[in-house]
Amino acid sequence: MSVQQPALAIDPSDATDRQAFADSVARHGLTMSADETDSVYKLAAWMSDGLAALQDGAEVNGTAAADAALDLSLFEQGDRLRDGRLTSVELVSAYLRRIEARDGAYRAFYAIDRDGALAAARQADADFAEGGDIGHLQGIPVGIKDLIDVAGLPTTANAPGRKDAIALADAEVVKRLRAAGAVIIGKLATYEWGTVGPDNRGAFPPARNPWSLEHITGGSSSGSAVAVAGGLLRTTLGTDTGGSLRGPAFYCGVVGLKPSFGLVPNDGVLPMSDSMDHIGPMSATVAEAALTLDVIADLPAERSASRLLGQSIAGKRIGYARNWFARDPQTMPAVLTTMDAAISTLSQLGAIIEEIELPDYPAIEVAAAAVLHKESFDYHAPQLRDHPEAFGRRAFLSLAAGVAVTDEELSAARRAGDRFRSEVDRLFTRHDAIVTVGALTTALLAAPFEKEAVWTPMRTIGFNISGHPVLAVPIGFHDGLPMGMQIVGRHQGEADIVQIGDAFEHATDHSVQIPPQLF
Repeated sequence: MSVQQPALAIDPSDATDRQAFADSVARHGLTMSADETDSVYKLAAWMSDGLAALQDGAEVNGTAAADAALDLSLFEQGDRLRDGRLTSVELVSAYLRRIEARDGAYRAFYAIDRDGALAAARQADADFAEGGDIGHLQGIPVGIKDLIDVAGLPTTANAPGRKDAIALADAEVVKRLRAAGAVIIGKLATYEWGTVGPDNRGAFPPARNPWSLEHITGGSSSGSAVAVAGGLLRTTLGTDTGGSLRGPAFYCGVVGLKPSFGLVPNDGVLPMSDSMDHIGPMSATVAEAALTLDVIADLPAERSASRLLGQSIAGKRIGYARNWFARDPQTMPAVLTTMDAAISTLSQLGAIIEEIELPDYPAIEVAAAAVLHKESFDYHAPQLRDHPEAFGRRAFLSLAAGVAVTDEELSAARRAGDRFRSEVDRLFTRHDAIVTVGALTTALLAAPFEKEAVWTPMRTIGFNISGHPVLAVPIGFHDGLPMGMQIVGRHQGEADIVQIGDAFEHATDHSVQIPPQLF
């Protein structure tokens, strides 16, 4: 059986290329007959076509390599960027393709800075080529919650009145990310002004939980959690005033790290409650969160949150605050048993566990809520009065609730916060960390939130008023939905809680689970 070879005869339409070949032969002083010229031209055309195919194949292989790197840790991605197996342009382009394919369902992003991201990626590649290496985030894409300014992009806060509020400068945390070589890829969803949600009456539709599109993400750092859980990014920035980093981390199965109050600057971040606002990372793993915090907090190596990664936790004294949830009727049985199992894992890793009692949660919850609502109202009062149309109605009502808090009540609430902080600090004279539950349930169904705000039972806001650092980590699943715990540390004790969370993560498989694929 004969196989027909592709024809190599010169088509009349190739006359320009043929003439260029003939001119090249003449310039080199070569003498050929017409038949010889035609024969040599066919050989040259064959080599040219083949070399073009090789280049096409290289581009395909580069795309495949970049796609395969999307679910690697940013440390592994960085290794490939440094040894030449991958470029930042390829990595960022692959993430942009995945965002385009998935985010129609997830709705994590409000804005994508494609041109800016690719320009930053090209610069990262050029720096690598010249031997420049400024850290693990060089060439790595990062997403930013839309309460944080990114120059040239709107900071909408998901509020109808801020759709065109273009930031004139980067927030300080964004400046630090850029200085570390990170590629800022876009702005991520938030509950309106960081208040209540999900709410379809904001400027954008709510982000959706990758584990179940019918369940809430938690908030307000909803897009930051969804982007990580949905494989759209490895690390992001969010904010936390009452649990806004940690709630989405529990419900979406990612890591959230609320730092000590004041550790990370809030310049260029829209405020909610000045005395309780925190900015921190939401990431795929504890190590990636710690690294991101090191950058935005500008921590030196000797004080870095990541400095104890990989070290044994044998001998660590951990107080287990079971009283905050074990007897609460709202607590799902699966949450209780999974928390106890997580504590057992920490014990097996060598930690010394002692059951402790934190101060009454409902008391600190109401005190912290009063501070939050009063400070939020004071900031927004002129706009609430003069431009109510600039707010979605649910956010308007949530912010307006602070009008009822008197100055005397605010002072009393702050004193309660001071007492709580002191009582927790006393526990840290005997313990290296405190572990307690994150949320009392898995993510709730989203549908009821369309009618009215629904209370989501969490155990988070106390540590906003006390300012202690808290690491939220996944601990398991119930009916396909994630659950999480909090690891609380001393002020400036981020390295200790990261060490514990990292050890737990490596002893379990929760962080490597991925949501059902919709695509």
